[in-house]
Amino acid sequence: MNTESNNPLQPGTMSNSLIQALIDNYRQNHLSAINTTLGIQDAHSIWFDLPKLKNFIAKIEEEAAKVDPATSAEDLGIRFYYASYPKTENWDIMASHPVPQEYAEKHTLVLIPTMKKTNETGVAYDSDFNTLQAHGEGKAFGLSTAKSKSAAYKHDDDGTVGENSGTLIPPAPPMGTSY
Repeated sequence: MNTESNNPLQPGTMSNSLIQALIDNYRQNHLSAINTTLGIQDAHSIWFDLPKLKNFIAKIEEEAAKVDPATSAEDLGIRFYYASYPKTENWDIMASHPVPQEYAEKHTLVLIPTMKKTNETGVAYDSDFNTLQAHGEGKAFGLSTAKSKSAAYKHDDDGTVGENSGTLIPPAPPMGTSY
């Protein structure tokens, strides 16, 4: 089986065998452990339609330009956080973000914009940012790893640029999936 990495001359491509090997590793190890431990049939993939992704990228670019008009596309990115939906009995926290309750306890992804920053020693890094909470300072609020999680959550009460509404498989049927 050929599991070589991406061809640098063709970015954005992967061999089918590498894709299958990575997915098999996840399903045989992580997914199996989650299903057994939690007693659920967890999602193994999530689908986002292209217009939603394009709109999300446009929103990131628009909001970043509000904070710093000199921001370039090379300064921006998207971090994909692994997440899981709450248990059914805690579903009320989903009121502002309606998704089917059959997603309870299943894996999902939360997409958060990143902006390149440079620390005091000159090292560049990709920082989560939220222009909706720029606090009028002309700088984007970044979720800092130095802050406690509870402090970061307090800021989130006002909203953030993020995306989560995709289709989980399962519970949606796997029609059209290749892996």
